[in-house]
Amino acid sequence: MFTSVLMIEQPLSAADVEFVTTLHDDSMSFVVLMRPRGNEDRLLRAIDDVALGELEQAVHEADEPEGEEALRPAALALEHSLRRLRDAGCEAVGQIIDGHPLDLLRSVVEQTHADEVIVLTAPHLVEEFFHRDWASQARHKVGVPVLKLYAHNDEDVNQAETADEG
Repeated sequence: MFTSVLMIEQPLSAADVEFVTTLHDDSMSFVVLMRPRGNEDRLLRAIDDVALGELEQAVHEADEPEGEEALRPAALALEHSLRRLRDAGCEAVGQIIDGHPLDLLRSVVEQTHADEVIVLTAPHLVEEFFHRDWASQARHKVGVPVLKLYAHNDEDVNQAETADEG
């Protein structure tokens, strides 16, 4: 079985699941690490939003939950993502990232004997320009191939989160 550690920051969309589950011909096992969005630097998120032309999103960055408030949405997003991976026929376990993501990533890769790391994220132009994004940093820490993919958004993710909250 091929094991991938999948670092995410938002719920997996149907397109994300299809993409990551078809990368290899072998049966897949995923260890999903979910980083609560509120744990990122708010200023960098706003700069990324402006650079991507998403001015409305930049205005609302201050509304993003942070700290303990970010844990519940992250837990719902993680559970939604695990369910989608399992529905696609893969083994999947996961956890919320508490603390520095790359320290946890390195230990998870070692403990699970993972074959690769997939960083599935929205574009983070500032971090990517300075090679401070997760994928760039992980390449120097984990000892396995690191693949960086851009996450997709789809409407049913938002609907599923709403249904999970009800």
